[in-house]
Amino acid sequence: MDIDWSQVKRILIVKLRSIGDTVLLTPSITALRRFLPNAEIDVLLEDWVAPVVDGFPGISVITVGKTFGSRVSAAWQLRRRKYDIAFDQHGGNTASLLARASGARHRIGYDDYNYAFCFNHLVPRDTSFWGQKKLHSAERQLALLGAVGVPVDEAPRSSLAVSARASDEIDRRLAASGLPDAQSSIALIHPAAAFATKQWSAANFARTAEFLVSKGISIVAVATRHEQKVLDDLKRGSGVPIATFAGLSLPEITALASKARIFVGNDSGIAHIAAAVGTPSVVIFGSSSRETWYPWTDAPNEIVFSDFPCQPCPGYTCEVFGTPKCILSVTIDQVSAAVNRVLLASQH
Repeated sequence: MDIDWSQVKRILIVKLRSIGDTVLLTPSITALRRFLPNAEIDVLLEDWVAPVVDGFPGISVITVGKTFGSRVSAAWQLRRRKYDIAFDQHGGNTASLLARASGARHRIGYDDYNYAFCFNHLVPRDTSFWGQKKLHSAERQLALLGAVGVPVDEAPRSSLAVSARASDEIDRRLAASGLPDAQSSIALIHPAAAFATKQWSAANFARTAEFLVSKGISIVAVATRHEQKVLDDLKRGSGVPIATFAGLSLPEITALASKARIFVGNDSGIAHIAAAVGTPSVVIFGSSSRETWYPWTDAPNEIVFSDFPCQPCPGYTCEVFGTPKCILSVTIDQVSAAVNRVLLASQH
């Protein structure tokens, strides 16, 4: 691949995905910034998820919405930027078309993308850059860079910036929460998930909250506004005080996670936010791939799961058992033991 890196001044990265996918793009951004400290790096994100990288150093964010008009507007904006290189770290049809519309001299994607014709540099997916088949999402994204000459052997961990404004707002909310020592030692619990196959029960989280409080740790739980019921169930089912915050902004969730002594929750974007700010974590897995989505962090962490031969699966429904035995079989004792180990490791 004939890329003269000394002439690369402006780079586009396309990532039209969810919270976790966006957080796990940050190692690639870090690797690019280290390699090309003076280049301009633009990141194209969906508008709703873009705030998760607010304040991330060394990048400019361009957003796109779901409407056709928004996509056309984004395409014109990209075209005007005159990129030297565009990396498509998504692979969906819209992302590929926008990478093509950018007019970048070098457009790089994997050869199994549906719209592979949008690229003039295709990286083979079937030959692993890392020499192994089972890869984390962050490693897959780093491999696309590494295959064209960006040094990625160090494999940076995920990272996020903590906004001072969001941090102040969280301090205010914690002070008003009525929890004892809420600003000195809290556990952040995230009891919601995208699918039932990934959601441990609120009753189990209630018992875990009681276990954490027995160790002198106050409990704060978060979810979106439309997931208020799971927060209500958690609070109602627990014998200890729990502060619940529904509808926090993504920068506020990041700030809250950074203040927590430990995160305990389902495999979700919130778990990746906690990992990215260095919070020790215990993540409960059901249907999703543990190899792909475990916390990409150097902070103490454990994943908790019950092993089934049908894992991983798409997770929309349980096609094998009818009810998702994978997540339902994870026990409170498993999670409590993992919490103990992570708390102990975080003290060293």
